[in-house]
Amino acid sequence: MKRLSLGKFFKGMNLTVFTLVMVFLYIPILILIIFSFNDAKIITGWKGFTFKYYVLLWQNKTILEAFRNTMLIAGLSTLISTVLGVLGALGLEYHKFSGRKLFSALIYIPLVIPDILMGVSLALLFNFTRVNTGMLTVLIAHITFCISYTVIVIQSRLEGFDYSLVEAAMDLGAKPATIFWKIKLPLIMPGIIAAALLAFTLSIDDFIITFFT
Repeated sequence: MKRLSLGKFFKGMNLTVFTLVMVFLYIPILILIIFSFNDAKIITGWKGFTFKYYVLLWQNKTILEAFRNTMLIAGLSTLISTVLGVLGALGLEYHKFSGRKLFSALIYIPLVIPDILMGVSLALLFNFTRVNTGMLTVLIAHITFCISYTVIVIQSRLEGFDYSLVEAAMDLGAKPATIFWKIKLPLIMPGIIAAALLAFTLSIDDFIITFFT
């Protein structure tokens, strides 16, 4: 009886802590959203409800073009880095090859080096190879740092993968392609979705690397 009451207490406490954390994180964002409709140029108090700043926003061609470019780069870099991340994670998890440890170490480099250092390095690389900077170089730069995150997230999902399911499918005569599409892919899909969302968020949020490339 005592254990049951303690379990309820900790469960309730966890819910309370989670609620407080969510409130702490999202209340400031909610306040910003509300005041974006405020009829005042600065947040000094509520002056009235208006859509005029959003109308001005959608009439600004420069901002709209920047928004389209941001979404395009984020979408393409997410798609490509996620596909490469799946292949890289599967290769590191299930295949032994020469240089595997070195490759695993290199995956972590974009996570630990500062953005400005990576941006300058890529800028020097594009300048040395005489590649004109533009949308293509920005896309390459975003894929370069996003792929590290996708590989790590998907690889962490693979570490908890129940390989006995694959062995059972092989015993039943399933082909490698069938095993991948019917067993492996559905089971690691949550990790793939998480990796894609993380890559998309990082790509949208990045400015420094984009500025240099």
